[in-house]
Amino acid sequence: MKGDLTRILFVCHGNICRSPMAEFVMKKTVSDAGLDGSFHIESAATSSEEAGSRVHYKTAAVLEKMGIDCSRKRARRITDADYGAFDYIIGMDSYNKRNILRFFGGDPDKKIYNLLEFAGEARDIDDPWYTGDFEATRRDIVSGTKALFEFLTAEK
Repeated sequence: MKGDLTRILFVCHGNICRSPMAEFVMKKTVSDAGLDGSFHIESAATSSEEAGSRVHYKTAAVLEKMGIDCSRKRARRITDADYGAFDYIIGMDSYNKRNILRFFGGDPDKKIYNLLEFAGEARDIDDPWYTGDFEATRRDIVSGTKALFEFLTAEK
């Protein structure tokens, strides 16, 4: 883990399903390890379609079963400042990653990844907005965030 504070931004299309799920699962992982002060974790969208919206109710239900409250989260779109503000900008699928790269005009500091890359998988996390399978999304996000956490804490 580089520096005193590792800053992570999870990104999906609308910031109501996958990226907030990743944000809150990662926050719980970090908290359970007693490392809250070592990380800053947020999520955002590549689009402005859902800006200001609450987390999708099925995502919130999945998180609630994990003992996680996301009721205060509101969707937001990525901003120009986010590239400089975060150490890792992590998309949920190749479409997100392409849009993130397009938004920032590239990735000169090599900060942009897909979440499942950290779990050694070259595949996307399916969008439950379309699949309806929020449990499959949870499994993929838990796998990816666990691998990301292990990667980041191994750097210490």
